[in-house]
Amino acid sequence: MNVFTNNNPVRRIVTVWADVARPITRRIYVTHGVVLAAVKYLGDVVLVYTGTGAFWTPADYVQTLPSLLVRSEWAGSTSWLEPALVSWMLPFLAIGVALTVRRALDAGRSPWLSILFLVPYANYAVMAALSVQPSRPRHLDRPSRVSRITDSTARALSAAAGVGIALLAVAVGVNTLRSYGGWLFVLTPFAMGACTAFLYNCGRQVTSRASTSLVLATVLTTGVALCLVRLEGIICLVMALPIVIPLALLGGVVGRLAATSGTSQTSSAMFMLLALPVTAVIEPAAGHTMREVRSSVVIDAPPEAVWPRVVAFPELPEPDDWVFRAGVAYPIRAHIQGSGVGAVRYCVFSTGPFVEPITRWEPGRRLSFDVVDSPPTMRELSPYGTLSPPHLHGYLRSKRGEFRLIDLGDGHTRLEGSTWYEIEMAPEAYWRIISDALIHRIHQRVLEHIKREVELG
Repeated sequence: MNVFTNNNPVRRIVTVWADVARPITRRIYVTHGVVLAAVKYLGDVVLVYTGTGAFWTPADYVQTLPSLLVRSEWAGSTSWLEPALVSWMLPFLAIGVALTVRRALDAGRSPWLSILFLVPYANYAVMAALSVQPSRPRHLDRPSRVSRITDSTARALSAAAGVGIALLAVAVGVNTLRSYGGWLFVLTPFAMGACTAFLYNCGRQVTSRASTSLVLATVLTTGVALCLVRLEGIICLVMALPIVIPLALLGGVVGRLAATSGTSQTSSAMFMLLALPVTAVIEPAAGHTMREVRSSVVIDAPPEAVWPRVVAFPELPEPDDWVFRAGVAYPIRAHIQGSGVGAVRYCVFSTGPFVEPITRWEPGRRLSFDVVDSPPTMRELSPYGTLSPPHLHGYLRSKRGEFRLIDLGDGHTRLEGSTWYEIEMAPEAYWRIISDALIHRIHQRVLEHIKREVELG
């Protein structure tokens, strides 16, 4: 049976979500909002219970996703849980923004209100207000003048405005506030896409495809510009693209709708841009909950043979992993001064040494240490050689580590390595996916090296 026939309810529902140009009544907004929230909640419950055995209560919805993902009862959960929760959230985020834009138009409000849908807690207030406001006749302003500038000029000016927003956000916001919050990685891409599409569509007959392609080109141009003016390196920009591009395209939809809605939205657009610095200032600082990344390897040797290589290991060969060759810091060797608790271990990385005072010394069983000093997390790829943006220093902090040697009873040892770290970049749920993967690769480089050294004798 075809579930997408014209009379099928599934097709009608999907049409409501996809038709971004049609305003919707408060009844449709509330009905679809409640159903979508229920479906998302049930999916979250299944994912969380499968990954941790914990039950995600309805009260958890008053918290933001980053807050939920660092809860202590989720510590040590399966590695797939966080990426699964983020992936499950994204389509609901897109649908929610689209429905909010269209409800705002139906209520006679500015479509730019939808930017508040991306702001934690403010989104509840916006949804509540739009759920009770009645529909209002759309009083169109005088038709705007048809733009006399050429299409190529309009594209260039619109893209320049979008690039300018991003450059100002990074240059002023990051360097002044020293903050990598949601205002930078969520609101800025959204505003950049919205402003670009709004300016390009004002007074012009532009197709949706042309508007979308311009927003995408603006994002890529922004990346090049950030490199050229020495504000960012290539690797970090590439890491940010998976979250920046969808948000910019979503903003592009809102900007185009604002420009073609037939109402005067210029002042509201300026208000939307002012929301960026305001949010940057009032956004609360990220939490400092530590997260553990654990990796392991089985070695064909008893624990007492493995222990000396855990305490200190000789120099590793140059890495062939593309991640490390691209600039991410990687371990080179480790040595120790002293013995027992209070000794200081130095794990030398490509960017400098980690200084690790020993806190637990159990030969053949466990080696634990704090991290009191650490080098930059990477060497940025840049046409200017050495580049040192603020996020390389202290925004991802390794706090302590541990090696555990587990005797498997048959002349084999399972060697486990753990790192506890904090990250101060939002949205934390996204950046932790990347940092977890990178730390795991670092672990495996060390663990596999110890395995080779021990088994070769």
